[in-house]
Amino acid sequence: MIYEAASRSAREILKPRFRSVVWKSLGLTILLFFGMWLGMQMLATNYLFPFLEGWTWVTSIIAWVLGVGVIFGAGFLLAPTSAIFAGLFLDEVAEHIEETHYPDQRKGTPMPLGDSITLAIKFAVMVIVVNLVALMLFLFAGLGIIVFFVANGYLLGREYFQFAAMRYRPEKEAHKLRRKHWGTVFIGGMVIAGLMAIPIFNILTPIFAAGMMVHLHKSLTPQEEMSHQFGR
Repeated sequence: MIYEAASRSAREILKPRFRSVVWKSLGLTILLFFGMWLGMQMLATNYLFPFLEGWTWVTSIIAWVLGVGVIFGAGFLLAPTSAIFAGLFLDEVAEHIEETHYPDQRKGTPMPLGDSITLAIKFAVMVIVVNLVALMLFLFAGLGIIVFFVANGYLLGREYFQFAAMRYRPEKEAHKLRRKHWGTVFIGGMVIAGLMAIPIFNILTPIFAAGMMVHLHKSLTPQEEMSHQFGR
């Protein structure tokens, strides 16, 4: 079940509609990082460097640290930040899955834009916090890899399955369905965490995860339940 859902979603990534979501979320992420770098440079040039006039070596170090800091931060935050923007387009991914693989079933209801933004930000914050903790544990206790896969497996599985389920049912019923199949959802989350652990490819995580969980939700939900659609 999980293998089939994952393989189906992986095959969809190369299709134009999936690629467009990847490029849109990645483009917005790069624009955000460029804006942050430009803003820090302007603040340093207008307020910090004049204060340090005459200390050329200090200003050179600060400029170098700002550049390296942005690069390092982008490398660490690229995936969770792109997840925020990708969250705005996940319904587009789900609609493509429904139209391509389940044309005879009732379509899901897109999540309101405000709810999508809130859930995407909450998810991204949780991923950043968990990965910071995993990094600290890896550096000081050698447990980072274990924490990374277990924590992200839980978080990723929960959030993306919740997204898929809430297209077809109220939030309480989505929670109930997730708890009923918690083991399957957790293993699915571990598969997503595996992709997230691969540099560069981890920017595909939100798109792959959304598609995979729509397939998984369809597999876990009896056909008769999918014949109608709940309102919000």
